[in-house]
Amino acid sequence: MRKIMYFDQAASSWPKPPAVTEAMMTCMQEYAANPGRGSHQMAVQASRVLFETRKHAARLFGIKNPNDISFALNTTHALNQAIKGFVREGDHVICTNIEHNSVRRPLEYLKSTSKVELTYISHNAEGHMELSELERAFQTNTTLVVVNHSSNLLGTILPVGEIGEICRRRGVRMLVDAAQSAGVLPIQVGDMSIDMLAFPGHKGLLGPQGTGGLYVNPDIDLEPLLHGGTGSQSEAINQPTVRPDRYEAGTQNTVGIAGLNEGIKFVLAETVEKIHEKEWRQTQRLMEGLLGIEGVTVLGPGLGQNKTGIVSFNINKVDSSEVAFILDQSFQIAVRAGYHCTPLAHEAAGTLATGAVRASIGYFTEDEEVEALIDAVHEIRLQYA
Repeated sequence: MRKIMYFDQAASSWPKPPAVTEAMMTCMQEYAANPGRGSHQMAVQASRVLFETRKHAARLFGIKNPNDISFALNTTHALNQAIKGFVREGDHVICTNIEHNSVRRPLEYLKSTSKVELTYISHNAEGHMELSELERAFQTNTTLVVVNHSSNLLGTILPVGEIGEICRRRGVRMLVDAAQSAGVLPIQVGDMSIDMLAFPGHKGLLGPQGTGGLYVNPDIDLEPLLHGGTGSQSEAINQPTVRPDRYEAGTQNTVGIAGLNEGIKFVLAETVEKIHEKEWRQTQRLMEGLLGIEGVTVLGPGLGQNKTGIVSFNINKVDSSEVAFILDQSFQIAVRAGYHCTPLAHEAAGTLATGAVRASIGYFTEDEEVEALIDAVHEIRLQYA
């Protein structure tokens, strides 16, 4: 069987560093007990690994207290906890048109059920927004701004630090969706005025699926999304007030978090700057190669502009799903086609009727694979010329 060339890193990173798999196997074989639920040595070891993972995540994101990070199943889980736990009836929330459905759907749900007002900030075809439009969108009842750090369709990097400063001056909280930036772009919650940060474990942090987290500023108290057992304050009828237990009802994914710990350690050792530089170089090469093929359109920021490792494109007169199928079946190249859970971004990019093929690059993508993808797209284009 030919080796699969994997360009679906924006959905889940692959392959993982060997230490990730090894840590998960060690956990399963030696200490896969319930963390925080007992004083025996296996439970203590499980708790120790969870706290060590929090410490490493806190170091990566410039978070002072590791206990301000609660683990989640994924970014979607973290975003729902942040949005539904913070927004109240009558609040006004601002977000952008390039938000993922994991932001848009919870907000639209609150709009329809809790009389929450919602304003979308527009962006151009490349994914850039005007900060002046954001300034004009604030109302007296604005409590939250939600912003996607990097578009999962266009790869555009939004000016989170500048947006955070605008929010800070107005006393409005900012929630950042770091699904495509955690482990790939520098994030410092204090310097960037980030009040809440939702991040996945299975993408740029190189951990397994079923892991992620949410940072919550210590000045913010969210209504818990889940209520249940925590191992602390068990005598109380209400959810504990202490962190992270307040937002971590039920048994945690100890095995997955053990793997996530090693993924974050790998990122810290390599540095996000080195990771981003390598991915950006390969992204530029892929864009250059695709733009050189007649009939191929590339979405998002142009050559030379800063972006994450996402290259979405279309071949004229060829359905995006068909392109992805041919790449998979004929060339052993894995990409994703369709709408990528962000229809408003497709609307702005002019691809709402067609969708797009998304190729996404990761730290372990090889130069030869980039060239193979360019050659494969060129061959498909010739077949449909």
